[in-house]
Formats: sequence, structure tokens, C-alpha cells
Amino acid sequence: MPFRFGVVTLTESPQAFVRARIRLEDGREAEGAAAELLAPKWFDKDPALTNQDNYDQLRSSLGRAREQYLAHEARTAWAHSSPVRGLVENYGPALLDRALLDALCRALGVSFYRAVQPNLVGAGSFEGMDLGDFFATLKPRVAIAARHTVGLVDPITAADQKARVDDGLPETLEEVVARYGHRYFKLKVAGDARADLERLSAIASVLDGIEDPYHASLDGNEQYEDMQGIAELWARIKAEPRLRRLAHSVLFIEQPVQRQRALERRVEGIDKPMIIDESDDSLDAFPRARALGYRGVSSKACKGIYKSLINLARCAAWNEKLGSDPKGSDPRFFLSGEDLTIQAGLALQQDTALVSLLGLTHLERNGHHYVNGMAGLPQTEQDAFLAAHPDLYERSHGAVRVRIADGMLQLGSLDCPGYASQAMPDWNTMRGMAWASVS
Repeated sequence: MPFRFGVVTLTESPQAFVRARIRLEDGREAEGAAAELLAPKWFDKDPALTNQDNYDQLRSSLGRAREQYLAHEARTAWAHSSPVRGLVENYGPALLDRALLDALCRALGVSFYRAVQPNLVGAGSFEGMDLGDFFATLKPRVAIAARHTVGLVDPITAADQKARVDDGLPETLEEVVARYGHRYFKLKVAGDARADLERLSAIASVLDGIEDPYHASLDGNEQYEDMQGIAELWARIKAEPRLRRLAHSVLFIEQPVQRQRALERRVEGIDKPMIIDESDDSLDAFPRARALGYRGVSSKACKGIYKSLINLARCAAWNEKLGSDPKGSDPRFFLSGEDLTIQAGLALQQDTALVSLLGLTHLERNGHHYVNGMAGLPQTEQDAFLAAHPDLYERSHGAVRVRIADGMLQLGSLDCPGYASQAMPDWNTMRGMAWASVS
């Protein structure tokens, strides 16, 4: 199904895979892997660049990261993200970091959780925080709620659906709620307050039919030019009778202002927490955003797993100073779990395990909705992932896919040797990656 977010409607995209082999000092060797979509118009939204240009940017980032790691220029897991680097530059190192950590876990025979909690990753002191001590307090979740994304061209009811894929899977929001039992939703807005208000009202007409409490986030994907625009939208949402329950259900608003201007002015005129996503382009971005009134930041493995862990430690330290319980129902500063159209397999499992360790209660998941599960993969690969992770996957409609029941994802099988996967892709079916230098 087409997925419209921000300035792009995504209908196809390649996925990058990384393999990394390491040798420990005692001679043991192990191979690890990681995967991530080459998502266009998110890392760099320059309209002058084509989707192919965006792919080449990210491939080039991977190529440079590979060369740096092999040349031993990056000797520590913490070296890849700095104030002078952006989302594109961090893409390659963030992906290689995961593959290397997977290899380390396999060499030591421990899970991702058991590598981070006792600080086998070698974190030291950062901004006055002892990260090793903090990691020891983390407790992974065995289940987490899936926050369903409603894209800008997603059909809400059968009445507004022009054409169906008709493969038996849910397509409209009504069908999604009935099939998966979601209680958490992520609603895209497009930067036009009047149009956004009408679409949100249509969405609310479906969500308000849920008997249990539901929760939502609003995602602007940088579609509003300034803080005044999103403040106007929020005021109109609160004043609209059709949106009374939805407005009450909104948990936070995600990156509504263009990244070039998002950190220019204070957050004003909005009584819901605001978080950064695309503006989180370096290790110092969250503290700068906090100074302007932002209360949260997204966690995405494509931005760096260590960045997420650092930002969680920051939240705990800041909340403690304020006397706010970092694990309470309404911490002052927080992380949210967000998606990059993550595909079933390594990418999904590694990002989900990260969010599990962060202790979050819900995270956005949308790749399973816009893509037909593992339908494009060899049957033996599908079978391997299903056998290794039967709590996370199921077989239906001719393919292995993510299993969501009562709105929840079950994650127990991710606590396994390696970084959250007991299965591996079929490398023989892939083509090697070529990259070009893109300025």
C-alpha cells in the first residue's frame, strides 16, 4: 500500500543489509548483521534531490562508515554521532554499530540485553552520568503495544477507498482496528490546518467507536513552517466538538516544524508535550531542544542505538533533578519509539529490542501495514524467522508477517544470543551494494 508521510508517497524502496565479522583478543570470531530501509525524503528532504539521490546518499554513508571502521578510525561505539554530523552521515555508522554489536553478542553467547545491562559495550562517563551504572537498571519488556500509523493517503473507511489491494489484509483504519485491536495510533498531519482538521475528524469518527481508552500522537513530519502554524492547528483541534475525545487522547506532538526552523524559537501555545525527530541529527540536539521547551525525542535505530541509550539516561537525570519519576505515568522528559517503515526481520527485531530495553510501553509500527510481510523473501528464510520467533511472527495469507494481537507485540524470543535474532537472511539471494559519492 502507498505510504504518504511529509513530502513523499512511498511505494517502493530498497533495504540495506550489513554483515560484519569480528575477531576477539582470544581468537574467537563471529559474524553479525543488521538491516535498514533506504528511506527517501526523511534523512534529507531537499526537493531538488530525487529518491535515487537519497538512496545514493545513504549508500555513500555506509561506504564511508565501512572504510572508517576498517581503517580503525572509529575505535569506539560512541564515535559515530557528533554535533557536526547529520542524519545522513550517521546512517552508515548507526547500521554498522548494530552489526558489530550483533557479532559481539554472538561471540560472547549473550543477548543484546545481557550485553548492554552489564555494560559489555564499554560505555563510560557522559555529561557527568555513569552510563554503566545506568544501564544496569534497565529492564526489557516482554510485550509492548504497537502504535498504528495512519498515513496521509490511508483510507479511513470503505466509503473513501478508491481501490483495494484486496489480498485479505486490513486496508482501512476500520479494518485495522478490528483485525489488530490497536489502542495506540500515530496520526500524520500535512501542514494545512483546515485539511488536517477534516481528516482528523474522519479518523476520530472511527477511533471514538473504540470502547476502551485509546491514545494518539500527532506527527507533522516538518510540514508546518513555524511554531505559530502548529499552535493554530492545536487550538482548532481543541475547539472542534468532533475532536473532543481525540484531543484528550493525544500524548504528544512529533516534529511538526521544519528542521531548519524547529530549534529557532521556544515551544509556545501548545499544552501537549512536543518532541523532536528529524531535528535529532546529533548528540547535542536533544539538550538544545530541551532548552526551547521540547520534552522528548524519538528513538530510531537508524539514528544510532547508543544515542537512544544516552538520551534515556539524560531523561532519567533531568527528571530526577525535577523530582519527576522517570518511569511514572507522566515523566517530564521522555523518549518515544518511532518507525522508519521498518521491515520484518533483522531491522524490526533490533529496533524493537532497543525500545524494549528502553522500557517504553508503546512504539510506532507501520512496515507490516504498508508491505505484505515477508512475502518477497525466500520461503526458507521466512520459515527460519517464524521458527526462531513464533511469538513475534505468524503465517497468514501466504506469507510470514508480524503478529499483533489485542494491539500488542510479544517480544520474549528476542532475548536470545546475538542482537535480537536467532535467524539470518539468505545472503545468496541479495545483490552487492555499490555506492557513489554524493555531495
